[in-house]
Amino acid sequence: MSNVNKVVLAYSGGLDTSVILKWLEDTYNCEVVTFTADIGQGEEVEPAREKAKAMGVKEIYIEDLREEFARDYVFPMFRANTIYEGEYLLGTSIARPLIAKRLVEIANETGADAIAHGATGKGNDQVRFELGAYALKPDVKVIAPWREWDLLSREKLMAYAKEHDIPVDFAKAGKKSPYSMDANSLHISYEGGILEDPWAEPEEDMWRWTVSPEQAPDTPTYIELTYQKGDVVAIDGKKVTPGQVMEQLNKIGGDNGIGRADIVENRYVGMKSRGAYETPGGTILLKAHRAIESLTLDREVAHLKDELMPRYAELIYNGYWWSPEREMLQEMIDASQQTVNGKVRLKLYKGNVIVVGRQSDSDSLFDESIATFEDDAGAYDQKDAEGFIKLNALRLRIAARRRR
Repeated sequence: MSNVNKVVLAYSGGLDTSVILKWLEDTYNCEVVTFTADIGQGEEVEPAREKAKAMGVKEIYIEDLREEFARDYVFPMFRANTIYEGEYLLGTSIARPLIAKRLVEIANETGADAIAHGATGKGNDQVRFELGAYALKPDVKVIAPWREWDLLSREKLMAYAKEHDIPVDFAKAGKKSPYSMDANSLHISYEGGILEDPWAEPEEDMWRWTVSPEQAPDTPTYIELTYQKGDVVAIDGKKVTPGQVMEQLNKIGGDNGIGRADIVENRYVGMKSRGAYETPGGTILLKAHRAIESLTLDREVAHLKDELMPRYAELIYNGYWWSPEREMLQEMIDASQQTVNGKVRLKLYKGNVIVVGRQSDSDSLFDESIATFEDDAGAYDQKDAEGFIKLNALRLRIAARRRR
């Protein structure tokens, strides 16, 4: 362990990472650089600076990454209409590649020998952080304290903090939260507590971002999203940045009871886990993006995207954002979005996202003169359908005769 002189730690300033900071110094006899990212979790990150200073940290990185997170990670993912196992919008998964990237970059900037994270040995995050780090810096050393130490309970962590005079709000730390939570501008997740029983309904006071559909307004909210090359660029006609898209849609969606999910998912490490999620903005984005694609994408392109999406979602969930196969798929997905331009009008009502209009002046493939049920003035010869049907029925008719 003596070959590690400096470590970059993903640091929140909470009990776990504060203990990790001191443990790294004592166990590895090394200097620790802290990195704290604001990716829209809704909590102040500056207090982490004072806590790190109080523990003697000399190099402290506090960064606002909300725009980069939305622009370079969330938006590319939603161009693919990504959803894992039919329900999960990958809010935690998609944040890890960005954090891994910055850990590696800061290690390079500061001359650090290693990076460290606070993910446990049972979860997916350890895989995501480390696969990302190795993809970007093949020889990096990764330290995962939860796989090394014996501080495997909250009581032991608090005892260690008191013993080493680690500045932690013990009044707050002493009140164990019933849930393990993770938040960013795409979602907030809840695990643990009563959620470990998949039969138990989440408590209403658990939810932070959304009202219940029953308590949502009785009057629907209408919004209009403008798309350019598959990304939202305006809300109700007003230009917005990717970070602002997430902030505004989370607020609008949460106020209308949109985005709650209760899922039992298959973790990459092999176990099933139950989690509850709030993803109001992401739920709106998924519905709206599919709506504008329905108007502007060729049928076979759309179907091919749908076939590849589960594989793309699995790559993100399992931590392969920086893999060549994900990058290859992204190139294809982004190429498909060149014509995904236009507007989508949505009605938000008591937990529902309802598409009520879609429009594309330049790239719509919808031809009203052909699709109409009225007289199409010869735009479509209905007699042509007979030969089309018979040719497609040929193999079915041959098989039927053989069965006789």
